[in-house]
Amino acid sequence: MNFVSRYMKARKILAAALVLAGLCVSAAVAVAGAGESGTLKVISMNIRNGEANDGTNSWQYRCPASLLMINELKPDILGLQEAYYYQVLFLTENLRDYKAAGVGREDGKKDGEHMSILYNRKTVSLKKWGTFWLSETPDEPSVGWDAACKRTATWAIMKDRRTGNSFLYVNTHLDHVGKQAQEKGLALIMDRIAELNTSGLPVILTGDFNVKPGDPVLDRLDNMMKSARIYAEKTDSHATYNNWGKSSDIIDYIYYSGFRSCPEFRTVTQKFGEWPFISDHYPVEAVLGF
Repeated sequence: MNFVSRYMKARKILAAALVLAGLCVSAAVAVAGAGESGTLKVISMNIRNGEANDGTNSWQYRCPASLLMINELKPDILGLQEAYYYQVLFLTENLRDYKAAGVGREDGKKDGEHMSILYNRKTVSLKKWGTFWLSETPDEPSVGWDAACKRTATWAIMKDRRTGNSFLYVNTHLDHVGKQAQEKGLALIMDRIAELNTSGLPVILTGDFNVKPGDPVLDRLDNMMKSARIYAEKTDSHATYNNWGKSSDIIDYIYYSGFRSCPEFRTVTQKFGEWPFISDHYPVEAVLGF
């Protein structure tokens, strides 16, 4: 099935889903501002790539659930992992307040999985952004160290329109095989954050790290930033990788530094619409205070 056919099929399923959900079909889903003044709501979500054959959990069937989730939770920023170009396009075309920054990992354009950053343009403005590869040659499409495939990180310097506070946001997906690639890839991200953040801005790092809490891969990161799961005033320790109900591991994270507080962290396990799962990962959400 080519891109056009896949996209049009998803659009038809969306129309039927919105009727069932009691939402308007003729217009794009409207999303208002999210959090209270002085706070920023961030979500990290491995959306599960649209090329995977997951039966009734395949993207063309479950795609409306992502829209319903974003419409209900109203994040200011959302880091996607595994998203193909048509998946990002589907979200931004049907959520009128959201735009995206990111490129495909295969060619630095549209091909392959995107580590895209979605942002609510009514609450957050994008100042500049870029993507680098987790490899020895980070400025060109490349496989790093012992990784099984190309891996990237997308960064953005952004400004909260409500408070005027700027911040640096980085979204990534570490390799699922290579331990050296995980460790060196995360070290590269830390080094790039230091290079990009010359103004001492608050920093957010989200992603599917493919490692469990306590893994030595996280040691340097834990010394430099705070895990929202650990430091939030209200939190949980629910598994994030569900494998369509067959597994339960924590491998998705939100880290931060330079923020005054983290009132809440949670794993988003509820259903949206009639779909049992949004993805084979549960999204994770944090509220950060400037």
